Amino acid sequence: MHYYRYSTAEVSCCYKYLLFSYNIIFWLSGVVLLGVGFWAWSEKGVLSDITKVTRLHGFDPVWLVLVVGVVMFTLGFAGCVGALRENICLLKFFCGAIVIIFFLELTVAVLAFLFQDWVRERVKEFFENNIKAYRDDIDLQNLVDSLQKANQCCGAQGPDDWNLNEYFNCTGINNSREKCGVPFSCCLADPAQTVVNTQCGYDVRNKKVSEWSNLIYTKGCIPALEGWLPRNIYIVAGIFIAISLLQIFGIFLARTLISDIDAVKAGYHF
Repeated sequence: MHYYRYSTAEVSCCYKYLLFSYNIIFWLSGVVLLGVGFWAWSEKGVLSDITKVTRLHGFDPVWLVLVVGVVMFTLGFAGCVGALRENICLLKFFCGAIVIIFFLELTVAVLAFLFQDWVRERVKEFFENNIKAYRDDIDLQNLVDSLQKANQCCGAQGPDDWNLNEYFNCTGINNSREKCGVPFSCCLADPAQTVVNTQCGYDVRNKKVSEWSNLIYTKGCIPALEGWLPRNIYIVAGIFIAISLLQIFGIFLARTLISDIDAVKAGYHF
């Protein structure tokens, strides 16, 4: 005859449904990001011609949306199912992935601080590549315009960086109407203007350099970003700490639930 002795250990419903709620937000956010990414690709015709992805020489922002969406969708799904089904494998996958992401973020932050010159060069190279590909993709164009308007800057190191773009460069063989100009996002904002003048940057660099400051932003975006960071260091640190605490909370919930499940399984004796 077999006798069963049941342990008093049990899986905490509080931790279980807290982890489920935590992950359902992750999962839904991932679904939204994936939807937005595929919608953006469909608008650009990428879904009907996937080779368009390889034609862009700059950075396609949709890639970032899709990658983040896939990661959030996968982790959210694993965490939700793992919590509801009390599946240790899925919970360990979720917990391990969050730990890896947390330490990757920490490593990137430390390396960026230690190797600032190298990071500055990579950022400069990244921005210059996107200037070259400015007209190749509408999302990239909007990203560059947003960065320039938000930081009141123009080009990577200055307005002359727009010579890198085939439409804006000042060479004699360039027949573009935008020759020796800059994008409208480089122009100084006019409070009296209700409609954006997209031609405000035309021929600006044909004028004397001393006149540029009356028409466009003359500071490059890299110096502008370098100046912005020290002024907003507490905001940046606060965001980083908030994200880290959310990740640590998720790890804590997953580890606690795994321990509860292990204790319940270990409590059954035949």
